Amino acid sequence: MTDPLLWVAVAVGAYLLGAIPFGLILTKLAGLGDIRAIGSGNIGATNVLRTGRKGLAAATLLLDGGKGAAAVLLARGLVDDDLAPLIAGVAAFLGHLYPVWLRFKGGKGVATALGLWLALAWPVGVSACGLWLLTAYLGRRSSLAALVAIGLTPLLAWGFTSPAAALAALPVSALVFWRHRENIRRLLAGTEPKIGKSQNKA
Repeated sequence: MTDPLLWVAVAVGAYLLGAIPFGLILTKLAGLGDIRAIGSGNIGATNVLRTGRKGLAAATLLLDGGKGAAAVLLARGLVDDDLAPLIAGVAAFLGHLYPVWLRFKGGKGVATALGLWLALAWPVGVSACGLWLLTAYLGRRSSLAALVAIGLTPLLAWGFTSPAAALAALPVSALVFWRHRENIRRLLAGTEPKIGKSQNKA
């Protein structure tokens, strides 16, 4: 049986990895200032795209997804316990949402959630990415695509992996919906901007 202290170490390390605000770092390095003062104020790829720098947005997307995947893969390689990668993935996701470096005000977690699922159970991750792309193509709204893709991961995890993974997916999905609560209000009101369009900061 794995020492619980090792699980704590895995969780803390994964959280700190997930807490790296790549969107903020990249936009500052590019001379664009603080991404939190642009568009929605989010540090994720969708808001970085509103700067007009598609390359920076793509890099943010890959890095935010990569830190979720890296946390899972590192835990899988370092700890001989099937629970460790799951703990690491969720901890990295929480780190992105609530980074200690930014006074616990982070992103919405979609890319990091997709990354952790791609590494934890690739059929779940690939299916969720496919749902995101399809919904984004049809609906032209990133938030709607995120809600559909991440909202269905508990069912995908149940079908492709195990009830334990599905159970872990529930709070991840719930937190993504919570962080998108303003987007949900705008979607219902028909005022949510389309992908690539500007959005005034609330």
